[in-house]
Amino acid sequence: MLTVVLATVIVLGILIFVHELGHFLVAKRAGVTVLRFSLGFGPKIFGITRGATEYRLSLVPLGGYVKMLGEDSEEELSSAERAGAFSAQSVIKRLAIVLAGPLSNFVAAILIFTFLFAFSGIHELSPEIGAVNPGSPAEQAGLQAGDKVLSINGRSISTWEDLSESIEKLGRNSLDIRVKRADSEIAVTVTPKINEVKNLFGETIRRPLIGIAASETMIVRSVNPLAAGYYALVRTYDLSKLFFLTVVKLIERIVPLDTLGGPILIAQMAGKQAQKGVLELLNFMALISVNLAVLNLLPIPVLDGGHIFFFLIEAVLGRPLSLKKIEIAQKVGLVALLSLMVVVFYNDIMRLDWSTITSWLHNLLSRL
Repeated sequence: MLTVVLATVIVLGILIFVHELGHFLVAKRAGVTVLRFSLGFGPKIFGITRGATEYRLSLVPLGGYVKMLGEDSEEELSSAERAGAFSAQSVIKRLAIVLAGPLSNFVAAILIFTFLFAFSGIHELSPEIGAVNPGSPAEQAGLQAGDKVLSINGRSISTWEDLSESIEKLGRNSLDIRVKRADSEIAVTVTPKINEVKNLFGETIRRPLIGIAASETMIVRSVNPLAAGYYALVRTYDLSKLFFLTVVKLIERIVPLDTLGGPILIAQMAGKQAQKGVLELLNFMALISVNLAVLNLLPIPVLDGGHIFFFLIEAVLGRPLSLKKIEIAQKVGLVALLSLMVVVFYNDIMRLDWSTITSWLHNLLSRL
């Protein structure tokens, strides 16, 4: 339990700090007066003031915020204060300040992935066949468990992802597959069957299959730091696209709401990754960082994405939206966000292993 708590504090604490630091640094650079930099919400636990800014650690650790002078456009300010007010800045500066938070999370993910790839390599599934389905095209062609696929139609195969993509792209016709079996190489011809399968989001799609499953063998590809940075960018982009598509599928009701998770699920997963080692925890932190960035960019009024949406409208119209319209949108966004929080907390609670929790509480109370 202590590992879970520490891992959660480390993961969420660092990522929230990075996000708010992005807002803070760009605001300071733009000449905006920052009144408060807080990690957490609610009552203050500890605070220190430097210049015009109070740096605070607050009680509720599920977030943080940067409070700037003049965030409320109707706030009364003196002529001297107005120069440092957020509301007095150009729309480009305000857009940059708000966008800096999510971008900081993207940058953090890229840096973490770059470190992991440079020092521990890129871990991928080997193109080794783990199982062959009875009666499948692969079995009829003579493929066996343990065969390592070397090429398909002359195209070199180095990972299971290469293998899967090649079959999907070329599998409408017969495939010339070359495999390594023991110390020899064997060439076979396989004619895939077009079957209905479920994709990552549970949608039924039709794709060519030959009836094989991957082994659990992993390969590690070593890359230099420059290449690691490139692959980190690709990984961050792929994850961003995946998370965005997941949101779209949730809206379309293709992905059920009971698959969503919140802070409790993050805590459980962080604890599991921490037990596997620092590298696994860093990888998990990068995943969550990308997730936070994408979620914050959603055009929900109370999130960064909502503010960005308003600023873009202002840039197009040449004037800000009326305060009344913004307030209505923010109320709707707040209701939507609170409703979503209720759903994820409910899902988290329903996933809990209550027998483990009861045992832990019993052990804790017996020591008091």
